[in-house]
Amino acid sequence: MEQEALQQIEQVIGYSFSDRNLLIKAFTHSSSTDDRLDSNERQEFLGDAILAVVICQTLFERFPDYPEGDLTKIKSMMVSRKTCAEIVKELGLQKYLKIGKGMNGSRSLSGSLAAGLLEAIIAAICIDGGFDEAQNFILRIFASLISQADAEENQGNFKSLLQQHAQQHFNVTPVYGLLDEKGPDHDKCFETEVVIGDRHFKSAWGTNKKEAEQKAAFNALVELDIIEQTLSDSGD
Repeated sequence: MEQEALQQIEQVIGYSFSDRNLLIKAFTHSSSTDDRLDSNERQEFLGDAILAVVICQTLFERFPDYPEGDLTKIKSMMVSRKTCAEIVKELGLQKYLKIGKGMNGSRSLSGSLAAGLLEAIIAAICIDGGFDEAQNFILRIFASLISQADAEENQGNFKSLLQQHAQQHFNVTPVYGLLDEKGPDHDKCFETEVVIGDRHFKSAWGTNKKEAEQKAAFNALVELDIIEQTLSDSGD
């Protein structure tokens, strides 16, 4: 990789490497080398773990009143491969990734490969400058997503995220419908579904209507591949 390209990458990510070989390896996909150990796969493995730790700690500290289930769902969305790939695309870094012949034009270049690239960059920064530098990088590029995660300010993070997506991609607003309710007046549960256009998504139960709508919005986000459902729904 040319020095000019390395400088451009450093400007974009806001970090200058002492050992640029780490940066070069981060942008080397296994399809472009005979030895997988010369690719970014090991860095991707480490970066994935670092990203998860930083996001989990940030959410844990920022939202002290959120139960484990809510924190898990937000974290799942934040560290999903789709989200990571979108960040790489926004930063314009995928064009520097060294890939093998026949990989050009591959859909994975804007998906899993791009997500792996971000994780490899995180690891490279951590190895070169320490955990704090990697943490600073993560918090900087995820700043807007972390802000959006405040469900109280946005009347429910998942409802807000779904509304943004529906308006941007379908030019419609999600509609929530109450399907059923059970239990005595002092201890009711509510079943709600969300409809976007003519598409009905998996319904969800909640101890109040607001909770049911948030869970229904989460189900829709999973079906739309906006959120990866990596763990159970904690009672959904």
